[in-house]
Amino acid sequence: MSIYDFKEEDAERFAREFSRRVRHSGNEIIFDLCPYCHGGSKPDRGTFSINNKTGKFQCKRSSCNAHGNMITLAQQFNFELTEDVRRYYNIRGYNNKFREFANAHRITESKDAAIEYLKSRGISEEVCRKYEITVRSDNPNILIFPFKDETGELRFIKYRNMHPAEGQNKEWCEKDCMPILFGMNHCTEGGRLVITEGQIDSLSLVEAGIENAVSVPIGMNAFTWVPHCWDWLQRFSEIVIFGDYDKGIITLADTIKTKFPKKTKVVRVQDYLGRKDANDILKAAGTDALVNAVNNAEYTASSRLKDMSEVKSVNIENQPCINTGISEIDNILTGGFHYGGVVVLTGKRGDGKSTMASQFVVEALAQNHNCLIYSGELPNEQVRNWLDRQVVGKKDLTPLDIDRVNAWYKGRLFVYDDSDITDDDNETEELIEIIEEAIIQKNCEMILLDNLMTAMEEGADTNDALYRKQSDFVGKMAKLARRLKVIIILVAHPRKTNADLSNDDVSGSADITNKASVVMTYTRITHNGDEPDPTVRSLSVTKNRLTGRLGSVKVYFSEDSKRISASSVDSDRKYLSEMIEVNEAEEIPFD
Repeated sequence: MSIYDFKEEDAERFAREFSRRVRHSGNEIIFDLCPYCHGGSKPDRGTFSINNKTGKFQCKRSSCNAHGNMITLAQQFNFELTEDVRRYYNIRGYNNKFREFANAHRITESKDAAIEYLKSRGISEEVCRKYEITVRSDNPNILIFPFKDETGELRFIKYRNMHPAEGQNKEWCEKDCMPILFGMNHCTEGGRLVITEGQIDSLSLVEAGIENAVSVPIGMNAFTWVPHCWDWLQRFSEIVIFGDYDKGIITLADTIKTKFPKKTKVVRVQDYLGRKDANDILKAAGTDALVNAVNNAEYTASSRLKDMSEVKSVNIENQPCINTGISEIDNILTGGFHYGGVVVLTGKRGDGKSTMASQFVVEALAQNHNCLIYSGELPNEQVRNWLDRQVVGKKDLTPLDIDRVNAWYKGRLFVYDDSDITDDDNETEELIEIIEEAIIQKNCEMILLDNLMTAMEEGADTNDALYRKQSDFVGKMAKLARRLKVIIILVAHPRKTNADLSNDDVSGSADITNKASVVMTYTRITHNGDEPDPTVRSLSVTKNRLTGRLGSVKVYFSEDSKRISASSVDSDRKYLSEMIEVNEAEEIPFD
């Protein structure tokens, strides 16, 4: 276990901050000049590298020989990693701001008001005095909990209003104190440690004879105490989490299990006896119930670890999906685009992949599925022009055609209202939020993102920065599609322009296709270098995670209607035929 888990982006970020130029070779990030020796007097170049899989670094110059890991770099270059690292290693004097108390080892005498209050909670005078619980001299309603570390030095002070009036704070703490666990100075290292959320809960366990009981300083969601108690916690063979049981969740459990996975147990839900916390159990069922709860604590699997028998068995061929409109492709995809995945559509520039993508949207609308479109290359007006022609089936549209198309789109087709997205993180995050809003609030089931990957290039300083951003975005889209059961289509350019395309030829991060459920290519057909037939295309499935079935079909493109079809019959489809015809000469009988 470590206070820090290496992340590849940390190595990349250090490279950007401390080197003017870097290059990548295999798993190594090679710096132009070593940040320690700067290449010596010559200077020597390319001697310093960081392994982007482990975070270890070394300078190959024998007179330098700097080596270590990301924590070494954080300490020696004041490089920002996590807050846990800054606290644990006191980087940039992070911990120097914490208060030091005069007479920090002094024993505090418990006052009668504190003793009486804790008795009302089932906790004896003996325990109250042992843990030095007292009240403020200026206000006997304010309970004081002194937090002392394993040496007995006072580090943190917390207050509790025993009888708060409406609007008053119930608990608060002194400013600038080092957060640690309450009760550390009374624990015997080496055995079992029990951690609760509240101080009165840990005192309840002590009342039950469980001496190694501590509590967190400021609630279930604040874990700033972890780096300050990290080394001390390693000295115990077992940790039992006895958090509050609230709304079906035991507080503290998930985070502490993540940090100490091999030795953390959690009190069983049934041993809470329908109560919220340890003190409630003490008052309702006595000390034996607390001892029983701690002794019966279990190693629990993560909530993400699910028994396969609990997973619903389904027939893939009967799962809901959206047809592509190309029957042979639907057969390959076992019905069409299945919910919960990302579809990557690629093809050579100018061959019409955006047109193919927009026709998928038209088909989805025809099947009564709401859609959202984002275009990173075309203004929304041009996107609409091509969509209109595909819907109506001709080039020149009349005002009546436009009215009918408007009625067909109304409340079902949406477009992102900013056609200029850059590499700005906030704007990308805003787009993700809008996509989720469209899915939840507008019931959009198909999302078309036309060449967002290329639009991200504008602000990327290096290919690595671009690839990280693309990989992160596609990963978020894949999770969003799975979580909300929608279909997200990404249109992406290839690197090549004059050869058969494979999944590896998609421009940008390899994760664009790695994280996709389906990858398709749409290209013109050429034979032996001849000029391609302008009406004939090939639509191929080159990745199909659902069943593995792949294949290509010949399709036909109409310049006038912008439609793509498997046959001339399909090209004449009447998307608007179900709508009521309107006679332009007929007067409306009411205003």
